[in-house]
Amino acid sequence: MPSLARTRSQRGVVLPSPVALLSIVAVVVAAVTFVATRGGEPTEREITTVAAPSPSAAPTTAAPAPPPPTRTPPPVVRKKVMVEVYNNSSVKGLAAKVGDKAGTIGWQVVGADNWYGNVPATTVYYPKKLKAAGKQLALDLGVKRTARAEDPMKLDRLTIILTGPLD
Repeated sequence: MPSLARTRSQRGVVLPSPVALLSIVAVVVAAVTFVATRGGEPTEREITTVAAPSPSAAPTTAAPAPPPPTRTPPPVVRKKVMVEVYNNSSVKGLAAKVGDKAGTIGWQVVGADNWYGNVPATTVYYPKKLKAAGKQLALDLGVKRTARAEDPMKLDRLTIILTGPLD
């Protein structure tokens, strides 16, 4: 009796996965874009307009325009700015000493402690809104380096990290 079951052919086509196909397409598109945009001059040009003088207009001398008003930042009120002082050196009591000095100048020193980590040089760290105060504190204490505050520093006060005695 003949068998009614069909035998399956061992031949077939293996297709790559969709992820592999998308990756190949992305590489090809990137290569074409790179080649197409290489070496092109920028198409932007500066355009200046020149007004032609009218023949009937007599030459006039115009008064120079007044300089634009300069915006002066408000002065720093030292007693309203909180300051933390940290010692990152082997000098015992340095943070307390510098904190006392800042306090006598008028800064509101709220803490002094040791700092554990690496700081390249004595630095006054300031949050964005206290940049002017940070620069002023650095001037008051003779600190040459200032930088934006970073984690884990608090963003409502200035932070001084001392790597040695101030000059």
